[in-house]
This record gives sequence, C-alpha cells and structure tokens, in this order.
Amino acid sequence: MRVEDFVKIIGADFYTGVPDSQLKALCYYLMNTYGIDSKHHIIAANEGNCAALAAGYHLATGKVPVVYMQNSGEGNIINPVASLLNEKVYAIPVIFIIGWRGEPGIHDEPQHIYQGEVTVKLLEDMGIASFAIGTDTAFEEVAAVMAEFRNSLAKGKDVAFVIRKEALTYDKKVKYENKNTLLREEIIQHIVKASGEDPIISTTGKASRELYETREANGQSHKYDFLTVGSMGHSSSIALGVAVNKPGQRIWCIDGDGAVLMHMGAMALIGANRPNNLVHIVINNGAHESVGGMPTVAGSVDLVAVARACGYPSAVSVDNFTDLDKELEAAKARKELSLIEVKCAIGARGDLGRPTTTALENKQGFMEYLIELYSLHKKY
Repeated sequence: MRVEDFVKIIGADFYTGVPDSQLKALCYYLMNTYGIDSKHHIIAANEGNCAALAAGYHLATGKVPVVYMQNSGEGNIINPVASLLNEKVYAIPVIFIIGWRGEPGIHDEPQHIYQGEVTVKLLEDMGIASFAIGTDTAFEEVAAVMAEFRNSLAKGKDVAFVIRKEALTYDKKVKYENKNTLLREEIIQHIVKASGEDPIISTTGKASRELYETREANGQSHKYDFLTVGSMGHSSSIALGVAVNKPGQRIWCIDGDGAVLMHMGAMALIGANRPNNLVHIVINNGAHESVGGMPTVAGSVDLVAVARACGYPSAVSVDNFTDLDKELEAAKARKELSLIEVKCAIGARGDLGRPTTTALENKQGFMEYLIELYSLHKKY
C-alpha cells in the first residue's frame, strides 16, 4: 500500500514516534511532508515518551494523534497505555502504527524472534484492537477497518495497525547527513585497539555489527564483547552491572546517541555509583542510523554537560582521531569513571555483515572470559 493512501485513511495531523526500518516509507513521508515541525511531527526519545506526547496533543486539541514505532517498543508503552491512555483512566484515544519485526514465519534477527511472536498478544492484553497490513492489503480493506476503529477511538480506546515487511511503499527518499567526518566503524577500530583485552559492552544496531566485523578483520576472539543486539538504551546499564561486580577489571561501553536518549536516566545512575573502572563512549551522529537515519535531538544536546551534571568526574567530546586516541589512553590511565563523546558522520558500509554466532553463544563466551580474567587477577 502507498503510504500516501495509508495516511489519508488515518486522517491525522500529528505524528510522534521512534523510527523503525519496517516503517521506513512512513518515516520518509513524514520527513518530506513535515520535517521535524513539532506541531505535526516529533521524533521522541522512547515509545513511552511518544505516548505521553500524544496524550498532551489530545488534551490540547481534542484530536486523535498517531504514535509509530517498532514492535520492540511495546514494552515502553505498557505503563502509559495502562495507567494514562486506557478508557478506565483518562480515555485518551491514540492510533499506534507498529512495525512487525520477527513476524512468525519471516526470517529476522534473534532479538526480534520472541518479540514478533507476542506482538499482537501484547496489544490484546493492553486492550488495543489491531489490524495487520501486508503487501496485498487493499485500500478499501484498510478504510473499512479505520471506520470501525473510529468508533473505538470515539470511546477513548486505542487502536493499532501492525505493519508487515514491505507493506508500505513510498517513492521518495530522504538523505540524512551531518558535518562530522569520522566514520563509526573506524572509531570502533580505534576503541578496540585502545581497549586491548578489556571487555566491551556494545549497543544495539550497526555499532555491534561493526564491532563484530572489527574482531573478524583482526582475527580476534569475540569473547571480549557482549553485543547488546536488542534492548536499545540499556547497554550502559549492562556495563554498569558488570563494572560494579568486576571492580578490578576495566569495562568499556560503546553507546549511541539514540540509545543514550532513550533511557538517559541510566547516566544519572552511573554517575551516582561512579564506578572507577568504566569507560562510557557515546558515538554521536545525531541519527537513528540503524533504522534509516532519521534525526535524534542529540545534535543539540550537550552530552558532556549532562554527564558531568550526573556525576561523571571526567567527560569530554572529540571530533578527530588524534584527540580520540589521546582521550582513550587518558581514560585508561586515570582509573575513574569517564565519558567520551565522539562526533560521528552518518553512514556505514553497504556490505556490513551481521554476527554469525548466536546471542546465547555470545553470552556464554563473554561470561567465560570474565571468569578467565578473574582467575588471572587472582593469580597475579
């Protein structure tokens, strides 16, 4: 279905969401039509944030908003849906548009498999009526469903369209770019060189894929790395959990700007605990690149000031490899919690591969390596 026809059927004039590759056609349309005009389109930090923004829009206008997201974001909307939007509370109507990653029977990455299995069930459990749109779904069918949905929306109930792979089409594209020059894969190569045999926890998306490829190119073991292939925004908390329980071992976290924004409270927790063995590196390209490149607000946020306000004793920003290498070595030497923001260009290799090991194998290898490191520390 053409995305222009889909949005015409919906008839809304406010969209907020977290980008998803399955919804790339919708994201392109929204950027070409509205850009990031806050009256019509806001790219939010996380999906719960979207639900609250949508509620505010409805309170101010009386109209029905749209929230778009990947199905992995359903977990983030459970609380606002149940305790804010639900008809037993404030009865705030919202149309959800959800990209169905990991749909049963469709090959996908491991982090999407279970999420795909429970996507529709979670909506049912939240009392959200849903309709799945596929490549062969007709305009008239969607229009008829939307007519039924309007009756539910009028009663303060929420509804959802679940979008199957390639179900929405759009002829125009958007080119996303910034003025930064460093490439993320090369940044990761410098981090790997500096970190030596220290453990690394990396964020979801292309960063983990590039870390995996870097190890392959170097002929190194993957045991050094925990690749957070799902759970966007939580890699720094995973790193904190490892760091406080392995105080004698330096731990590195490779994070992204979209992930940091999604759960920024993690930085406050890290700063409050102040583990002196954690190096937190945020690769900031101001974009949700792994799902298409739509902008984040990180381009206008002073992450260094945020880190310092959260209690990080050391926080710096770099935009060239000379300074990056210097700050990586300084972080190793100072033995205190450090944040390094690295300004990064948008873009990745077209032939970027994916891990060939399973998530479970990655976990087991990483845990065994932590035990190996403990034995070495104990010996010496």
